[in-house]
Amino acid sequence: MTSAADRSDTSDPGRRALMERLAVSVDDAILERALTHRSFAYENGGIPTNERLEFLGDSVLGLVVTDTLFRQHPDLPEGQLAKLRAAVVNSRALAGVGRELGLGAHLRLGRGEETTGGRDKSSIVADTVEAVIGAVYIDRGLDIATELVHRLFDPLIEQAAALGAGLDWKTSLQELCAAQAVGVPEYVIEESGPDHQKAFVARVRVGDDLFGAGHGASKKEAEQHAAEAAYQSLAHRQATSELPG
Repeated sequence: MTSAADRSDTSDPGRRALMERLAVSVDDAILERALTHRSFAYENGGIPTNERLEFLGDSVLGLVVTDTLFRQHPDLPEGQLAKLRAAVVNSRALAGVGRELGLGAHLRLGRGEETTGGRDKSSIVADTVEAVIGAVYIDRGLDIATELVHRLFDPLIEQAAALGAGLDWKTSLQELCAAQAVGVPEYVIEESGPDHQKAFVARVRVGDDLFGAGHGASKKEAEQHAAEAAYQSLAHRQATSELPG
């Protein structure tokens, strides 16, 4: 494979190290744009941001993951395939991939985002992963971008296949509640913290019962954790009631 140094004129050893971790060489200007957050662009005269590349990378990622799941699970119905894809292509999973790559250290951020921890914000890191995939697609084509997606996301695809109910705790809880005829789950949300660093706590009400608590940096994340706690409680209650004696 052509080395990063052969295809890029960057003198930044950190940028070269990033390309080594990606195991693909990318034109330096395109990679730089993929790492440019809108906050940096705004403070530097409105230069191009990574948002168009993010839009493109999201589609490439979705296509490759969907194609992989479709081929690996020929007997699964559409709904289950959608759950598998959602377990792989989501902000939390993308942010985890970005952190493993060390993307945060290479982001071009404005002063405001820099001072509020933008280099480790899940939303920013996740968006940048998609932008990098988009940059690889533009510079190297679909085959190389597909190889990159497989390197980064195949472990997550394997994990998702083993999750069962954990693919989507909210949906799984709703299905369990319907099977047990105990009512529809309702979520009670509390939030705290400043606008740039909100924290959420969710609890689940099913009938007259209030189950557990889920914590997260977003309402969606907190609700998923709360749904997991409620699912486990209801499943345990059902298993206990079915024991002989």
